[in-house]
Amino acid sequence: MKTFVFDIGETLVRDDRYWGSWADWLGTPRHTLSALVGAVTAQGLDNSEALKLVRPGIDIPAEYAAREAAGRGEYLDESDLYEDVRPALARLQALGRRVVVAGNQTARAGELLRRLDLPADLVATSEEWGCAKPSAEFFARALDASGAPARDTVYIGDHPANDTFPAAEAGLRTVHLRRGPWGHLWANDPRVREKADWVVESLVELTAIVEE
Repeated sequence: MKTFVFDIGETLVRDDRYWGSWADWLGTPRHTLSALVGAVTAQGLDNSEALKLVRPGIDIPAEYAAREAAGRGEYLDESDLYEDVRPALARLQALGRRVVVAGNQTARAGELLRRLDLPADLVATSEEWGCAKPSAEFFARALDASGAPARDTVYIGDHPANDTFPAAEAGLRTVHLRRGPWGHLWANDPRVREKADWVVESLVELTAIVEE
């Protein structure tokens, strides 16, 4: 394995702040929005549908812009990272592997992540690339960023429909991370077990994949 490409939400960063800030903005309890996000995702819908349930007819881009203008926009700092992120990514680089961060996030999230100076060779988001998971175009871009053949590129994520399945379809090796709501929900799903090359509990386990 020459390159490891990482999803972002609930792989590298917790989504607590993101959804909590949306709940506060919309004036709904955080638990309510969190539960709705889980419900729509389990139904195979985009998690933004949860915002539409809280406020029918919502114009999400307009609300996003309004939040930014009000100084209550998207934000990430060191506290949003899972504890194993820096050691795992740094270890992979020390082993001579290329590390790429690429997920379904805004351009603003990309800026914030780059400010954290992660042990990564490249940080990019779907908005910056102009394509999003689970599209084949996104994984083609991920392979371009990898600089290695698909068989030598590993995509790590928590969401089967956005990460494991389309990455495998694109020919990449795949790791399903049992983390966050989606990672736990589908970790033992027979389809995930069939498609994922590895299922892990922590990013530090990736070192063993290299050593294999």
